[in-house]
Amino acid sequence: MTWGTGRAVAMTDEEFRLLRDLITEYCGIYFADSFKYLIERRLQPRLPVHNLTSFRDYYRLLKYGSDRAKEFDEIVERVTTNETYFFREAYQLRAFTDEILPAVVKHKKPGDRIRIWSAGCSTGEEPYSLAMLTHDLPLTRGLPMEIFGNDISRKVLKTARSGLYRESSFRQTEPHWIDKHFTRDGRMFKLNEDIRNRVNFGHLNLMDEAAMAIMSNVDVIFCRNVIIYFANEARAALLDMFHKKLRPGGFLLLGHSESLINASTKFELVPLTHDIVYRRPR
Repeated sequence: MTWGTGRAVAMTDEEFRLLRDLITEYCGIYFADSFKYLIERRLQPRLPVHNLTSFRDYYRLLKYGSDRAKEFDEIVERVTTNETYFFREAYQLRAFTDEILPAVVKHKKPGDRIRIWSAGCSTGEEPYSLAMLTHDLPLTRGLPMEIFGNDISRKVLKTARSGLYRESSFRQTEPHWIDKHFTRDGRMFKLNEDIRNRVNFGHLNLMDEAAMAIMSNVDVIFCRNVIIYFANEARAALLDMFHKKLRPGGFLLLGHSESLINASTKFELVPLTHDIVYRRPR
C-alpha cells in the first residue's frame, strides 16, 4: 500500500491486534485475524490525513489524541456493514404484528405508550417498516406509540432522516406498501411525511452506557444482525443492557442467524407461530 510519498505502509500483526482491540472496546465489533488486510486497506487513507507514517502512530492517536472521538467516527464509517432493506425477514414481522403486539397491547393501560426500538437501524428501512405496519394495523391505530431508530454511523442516519431510497431497498416489499407510503422522486422513492414523523432517529453507540440512559421501559427491541459482529464480552454486556431497558414481559427480536445460547440466561425463549423470540420474564 502507498500514499502521498509513494512509500508503502504495512500493518504489522501487532498493530492490527492493538487497533482491533481499540475498535472492539469502542463499539463492540470484533475482527478475526483474517480481517487484517481489510482493516489495513480501509484505515490506510487515514494516515496521511494526520501526517502519520505508521499504524502504531495511528494507534497512539486513537488511544491518546484529543480528536480521538472524531477519528473513531471515521473508523466506524469505514469498517461497519450497513446492508438492509424494507420488510426484511418477513416471517418475523408477521410474528410482531400477529402475536407480539397483541401481547404488548393486552398489558397496557389507557394512555400508556407503546415503545419500540430498532437498535442498529442502519439507513432506516427497519424502523420505517415497523412504522408502516403499526400505522396500518387496526390493533394499534390511534394508540400512543414511540418508535426509535439508533445507529453508531452518522452517515446512515442522514440517509434514514432523508427518507429517500433506491429500488434496492424494496427487494422484499409488496407493491401496495410503495403505492401507499412513497412517492416517486426521479430514480428514488420518497417516504411520505406521515410515516417519517413516526420514527425518532438518533446517534447512539451501543457500548456507551451513559448514552443509553435515554432508553427505558421499551416494549419491543429489534436488534437484528448486529450482535453477530460483537466480541463475546461486548455481546454479553449489550444483552444485559437490553434486559434492563425492556419492560418486564418485553420482547427482544434478533436476526435469524443469532441466538442467546452461551450469551445470556436472563431471557426466556418464546415459541410463536412464525418465529422464536426472546422475552424478559414478568
